[in-house]
Amino acid sequence: MTLETRSPDLLLFGTFEVDLRTRELRKQGVKVRLQELPFQILVVLLQRPGQLVGREELRSQIWPSDTFVDFDNSLNTSINKLREALGDSADSPRFIETLPRRGYRFLVPVITNEGGKAPVPGRVAVFLSRAWRIVVVALALMLAAGLTWLIRERTNRQPASANMGIRSLVVLPLANFSGDPEQDYLSDGMTEALIAQLSAIHGLRVISRTSAMQFKGTRMSVTAIGKELNVDAVIEGSVLRSGDKIRVTVQLIRASTDEHLWAATYDRELQDVLALQSDVTRGIARNIEIAVAVQGSRPVTPAVYESYLKGRFELHKGTRAGLEEAVRRFQAAIDADATFAPAYEGLAAAYDDLGTVFHGVSPGEVRPKALAAARTALELDPELAEARALLAGALQEDWHWAEAQVEYKRAIELSPSNASAHAGLADWLVCQGRTEEALASARRAQELDPLEFRGIEVGWMLFLARRYDEAIRELRTVLTTEPESSSALWFLSFALMGARQFDEAIRTLEKVASLTDRSSAVLGLLAEAYGGAGRRAEALRLLDELQRRRRRSYVPAGAFLNAYLGLGDTEEAFAWLGRAAEERSKIMEFLKVHPFFDPLRSDPRFSTFLRRANFQ
Repeated sequence: MTLETRSPDLLLFGTFEVDLRTRELRKQGVKVRLQELPFQILVVLLQRPGQLVGREELRSQIWPSDTFVDFDNSLNTSINKLREALGDSADSPRFIETLPRRGYRFLVPVITNEGGKAPVPGRVAVFLSRAWRIVVVALALMLAAGLTWLIRERTNRQPASANMGIRSLVVLPLANFSGDPEQDYLSDGMTEALIAQLSAIHGLRVISRTSAMQFKGTRMSVTAIGKELNVDAVIEGSVLRSGDKIRVTVQLIRASTDEHLWAATYDRELQDVLALQSDVTRGIARNIEIAVAVQGSRPVTPAVYESYLKGRFELHKGTRAGLEEAVRRFQAAIDADATFAPAYEGLAAAYDDLGTVFHGVSPGEVRPKALAAARTALELDPELAEARALLAGALQEDWHWAEAQVEYKRAIELSPSNASAHAGLADWLVCQGRTEEALASARRAQELDPLEFRGIEVGWMLFLARRYDEAIRELRTVLTTEPESSSALWFLSFALMGARQFDEAIRTLEKVASLTDRSSAVLGLLAEAYGGAGRRAEALRLLDELQRRRRRSYVPAGAFLNAYLGLGDTEEAFAWLGRAAEERSKIMEFLKVHPFFDPLRSDPRFSTFLRRANFQ
């Protein structure tokens, strides 16, 4: 009888199976998500059931001598993730036992798809045939050879035919494998950078950051995520940092079948992180058979890049405190390297967000800074799509309509999957009264970023088109899944007022006021709703509160304008329209189409304001 020495395809234990060919862990036939490093540890443990596998042994097999990572933190994090995938516990282990300061032992029998199994002395039987020993040696050699930790890319490629048909994907939040939660800004920043670069690929739809980040730490299957986002493929991976060195591991998975198409690991100095991002983008594009030309990337010092990433981290908190901290972080990066274009783009984004009505900062204070930062970013890097979209928005807010349109279109040219650019263009179109085109652009943004652009923008545009019932339905659909969304409630109140459902609008705005710590903008609109409902005394009470608040701090002119419109005071409304024009209030952009201005349109003074905002 000939001795069989072929490596088994499957290793079975309990209700789990490990497929060594596809490098997947499955439970009762259903794939369990597991990162590459914990998977490698599991394979080593399965090769020696019942035996102690020392920490140093794991280091030598999976972390060769030139590895730069914090081994102890990395191993502990990987074991925790492995236990989580198996539903195991360190305190009451069913599968993996920890032997303090020594290593780990796998506690249950392991069966191969060739039928090999034997009892183990003591708690678990250990018996390996000569053939199985050969397999173990072969696997160990393959692992050692395949994990050479130099600056290199490890690639597992399927035949080209397996990778066809991928025209949309999502980059799931890269896992932080440093063992330090304070390093989340790095893994989140790398995720955002990959999304931005992949979004520049023509012919590829890439889900935007906001939607992707909803799946951080999720236990949903790749198939379920792919179905929810309507994508062909999913990118997942991890980031490890040690000092000024970084390792990024990524894998490409077909969403419909959970098939692993490609995996790669990249090691770089942190100063070369921009080149690393370009290499990862090329690797992904190459394996979905899309040509891409990623521009060369310059080195950036670790301190500069760290300040920049921390700025992005704060930017996405969406609070005034977070935005002000983001400004400080971006400015620190610029002070250290005045040629780093992404820091100026981040600074422009932070100033732009600070100028919105909910944050209570005067647009006149921050908008010129946003415009200047966006222009500087583009002087340094004309291909920076996000900076183009920010410049377009700043130009629109300054009523330079033609120039804004050019920049929006250029941003979309540079990055066809940039949902913010499509949403910005939709906003521009609706301001011009081009509702159907605006809705088409908004729907495109929704397709690209379904969890960020959830229908709120569409509801707002339907309101501006005086399609109030449709707007109400759209916004209430959003609220079925996000009942506490202050944005959805805010825009719903406009539609309810347009439909003259003032009592319902008042209840809605009172909730928004509670959610936004009684934002001045919300109080102004609530006063308008009280006025429309004939509750004049309550409208005047809110107006008095806004006047007192204005003596202490900034209150948007639009808040007073809305209040006086609700009270039917035309003279005061025109006076505050003048102040809104002076401060370049956001409400002025909708002068041509906003239903609340209808009572003023027949007055000759209104045409003067239209000309002032460059509509005529």
